Amino acid sequence: MGEQERMVEAILFATAEPVSLRELAARMPHGSDPAEALVYLRKRYEGRGVTLCKIGDAWAMRTAPDLGFLMQRETVETRKLSRAAIETLAIIAYHQPVTRAEIEEIRGVSVSRGTVDQLLEMEWIRFGRRKMTPGRPVTFVVTQGFLDHFGLENARDLPGLKELRAAGLLENRPPPGTGLPGPEEEPEDESTEGQSELFED
Repeated sequence: MGEQERMVEAILFATAEPVSLRELAARMPHGSDPAEALVYLRKRYEGRGVTLCKIGDAWAMRTAPDLGFLMQRETVETRKLSRAAIETLAIIAYHQPVTRAEIEEIRGVSVSRGTVDQLLEMEWIRFGRRKMTPGRPVTFVVTQGFLDHFGLENARDLPGLKELRAAGLLENRPPPGTGLPGPEEEPEDESTEGQSELFED
């Protein structure tokens, strides 16, 4: 088992992306048990400068959370996600798997193709299974890259309503669709020609 721990450790240190159990087993000699090796390896790295983290169904070596400040580098961020993109991403994260129609129903406005396409290109969302309803609409779910970026093991670790209110991230707005006859077009589409809807200055 000690030798298997070394193998798993070497693989995880050599790759920047999280590695699944299946990928570990494929690289290791036949008969190896990467799952058991991960248990021992995780214990061995407790309290160290790097920790073994589970991200979705995969594993990765990451800097210990309390030492993250050592890796920070200040840069000027000139672009940020638009409100439309943030809302769409949040709905997918909290309601996945969710269809475009369900996203539009929750937001109260139609979702432009550009918003979804850009989130797909960023690899923060991906296509999920088709819903077993008339038309078999495609669904969207968040990706492992999204979980890794925000330091989450899975979507269940997202902050709840109380936590969001305590952090001041929820504003008092009327419920989506109140007083609206139907989905409206997102204002970002009509603002500046040639400007990506996903980003704003």
